[in-house]
Amino acid sequence: MRVLVTGGAGFIGSHIVTALAARGHEPVVLDALLPTAYTSAPVRPVAAVDWINADVRDGQALVRVLHTVDAVCHQAALVGLGEGFTDAPDYVSCNDLGTAVLLASMAQAGVRDLVLAGSMVVYGEGRYDCPRHGRVRPGPRAAADLEAGRFEPLCPGCGGELVPGLVDEDEPADPRNVYAATKRAQEHLSAAWARASNGRAVSLRYHNVYGPGMPRDTPYAGVASFFRSALARGEAPRVFEDGGQRRDFVHVRDVAAANVVALEALAGRQPGVLAVFNTGSGEPHTVGEMATALALAHGGPRPVVTGEYRLGDVRHITASSRRLTGELGWRAEVGFAEGMAEFARSGLRGG
Repeated sequence: MRVLVTGGAGFIGSHIVTALAARGHEPVVLDALLPTAYTSAPVRPVAAVDWINADVRDGQALVRVLHTVDAVCHQAALVGLGEGFTDAPDYVSCNDLGTAVLLASMAQAGVRDLVLAGSMVVYGEGRYDCPRHGRVRPGPRAAADLEAGRFEPLCPGCGGELVPGLVDEDEPADPRNVYAATKRAQEHLSAAWARASNGRAVSLRYHNVYGPGMPRDTPYAGVASFFRSALARGEAPRVFEDGGQRRDFVHVRDVAAANVVALEALAGRQPGVLAVFNTGSGEPHTVGEMATALALAHGGPRPVVTGEYRLGDVRHITASSRRLTGELGWRAEVGFAEGMAEFARSGLRGG
């Protein structure tokens, strides 16, 4: 199968290119190499059979390459929380306009198979249970509470403490920052495309992806990259809030494998609908635990808990990936300790 990988020069995209080639597929890379994503020239994935330096918002370039491929793995996006709401036009342009142009071009070229890089951020806060009220959905955390160091969401019914749990794909979406809103819009667009074009589409809702080749020192990098960059400078990782935020850290090779499995399974999927799968390790850890594991493996200074916060962040979000395992046979292979030890030794790319 000849597969177009948008954003194929990036962190996750380049690993997908490698995984596709290892399975005998022909990956074609399309990447705009935007300066917001790359502060230095990326290494071109050697496994790519073709390389197109173009933007997903360039419909003419897309149609030309789409006539030569069988499926699309759409990774191109502006990621992370950025530096403030002033980034909103860039997020919407890159993520949503780019996806709309890609899907319109796919319809024009007759390409009917799509795997989308989704994100767990569409859920907002994760699953919570109250001993008195059962399953509840706390609203966004108030700035006054965060400023006072009250980080845990409370039951909206009784104000009591909540127990966080695993989110499944049937939980309602509740995006709470611009990036999350654009990722949800990408899914809506993909679902509309599938219906209109009788296409087969899958969204893999990635949890916190980490691993070799993460970008360093950009406002759009993930927390694991920030911690790893600090250790490379000989500095202590700075952990926001109290470090108790629960996340699911999933290794980039496992995410790449999930994309290949999803692509290979598209032929057997029902056309006209978008299927959604959480893509996480199934092994929740706190941000503080991750920072400590990384610092110990690197041999650098121990993390510093700062009490700082970002208003768009959520407290706990961890996944159940049972659907992906049950329907497609995928499961994470890289354990937390093993993955963090490798990441501590591996290099980061310049941007």
